[in-house]
Amino acid sequence: MEHFTNRKEYISKLLSYKDKDLIKVVSGLRRSGKSTLLELYREALLKLGVGKRQIQFYNFELPENFVNKNWDDIYFDIKKKLQTDKHNYVFLDEVQNIPFFEKLVDGLFASKNIDVYITGSNAFLLSGELATLLSGRYIEISILPFSFKEYLTARSIDTSNKYLNYEALFFDYVNETSLPKGVELREEGYDKIYEYLEAIYTTIVEKDITQRYQINDKRAFENIIKFVASNIGSALSPNNISTTLKQDGQSIHHSTVEKYLEYLRAGFVFYKVNRFDLKGRKQLATQEKYYLVDMGLLNILVGKERTTDRGHILENIVYLELLRRGNKIWTGTSRNSEVDFVCKTKTGDIEYYQVAWQLSDEKTVEREFGALEKIKDNYPKSILTTDGFTQNRGGVKHLNVFNWLLETNE
Repeated sequence: MEHFTNRKEYISKLLSYKDKDLIKVVSGLRRSGKSTLLELYREALLKLGVGKRQIQFYNFELPENFVNKNWDDIYFDIKKKLQTDKHNYVFLDEVQNIPFFEKLVDGLFASKNIDVYITGSNAFLLSGELATLLSGRYIEISILPFSFKEYLTARSIDTSNKYLNYEALFFDYVNETSLPKGVELREEGYDKIYEYLEAIYTTIVEKDITQRYQINDKRAFENIIKFVASNIGSALSPNNISTTLKQDGQSIHHSTVEKYLEYLRAGFVFYKVNRFDLKGRKQLATQEKYYLVDMGLLNILVGKERTTDRGHILENIVYLELLRRGNKIWTGTSRNSEVDFVCKTKTGDIEYYQVAWQLSDEKTVEREFGALEKIKDNYPKSILTTDGFTQNRGGVKHLNVFNWLLETNE
């Protein structure tokens, strides 16, 4: 097996559902590592003593696995190879290439001694067909591109070296890409990474979204993508996006904007964060924030001269890391202040986070600490910055963001 960066958190999650009566659906952006994850998981099963003949792996991006075959041909082919007296593990990679793939998945799930794992183009997996058919019978494991820690591991950088220039490495991370294949391409130069990202972006927009949802006004769709990318971490609404585009001479109804944003979320290009009223303790329905799945895509969307400042880029990276760690995330708001992230952890606890590039002056210090100090509860509150020297205040922890990103996520 070729060398892959071991994605321990995702492997652990898959292992925790092993032999459970649920279909495991691995979703995520194209080329974020779904197929590789299944390969790594297959290796983990073999190490646990599962026999090779108990595992069947079908990559439906390869035409020989599906051309001139119906779903039932594949179904009976799989059934013929089963080890009837043992548990079997069936991997269906890019399963949406099979017409009526839902029937194939459902048939295998209904069979005895079969543990089913599937991946596919996210626009298909999240379109509702599979969800409707398999309601309550599947678990979705959503995979993100490399974290900062995984990125450094993929580059064989020893993080125990206390003299590492993390700021320079961080700029590599956000200026190039966090997509696994893109990191491999870095030795060939930035141009190769750019071409790779451009090809992925075109496929996602053209094939996964524009064609599937029959979007005719491609210019308006592209403009909305670029507008949201230029405003990551800022409060947005379909109404204000529509108004801004009208000022630039493009008329598009806010309901169309809303639909396009949903398509982009379904394709894992952007993630939406709702606002949370800190005083009323309830979710609000307007002025959401959006974050981009990979910072390298900003180069495709808004050019190398980034219109988004480094503070918002850092905020985007922190958001993705909080998501990786299994949090449900909101942005907190009260009458005179805002908290970047209000999180409900996997254990049901609450945590608050502020993100700033640096606490460079007294005004910034007061703004960041003050927003958290106003919250009168005993849940953990943290400020994440790139400052080398940190200082806690009033029960609020000030943490170096690079150290935080490199923490082990158990």
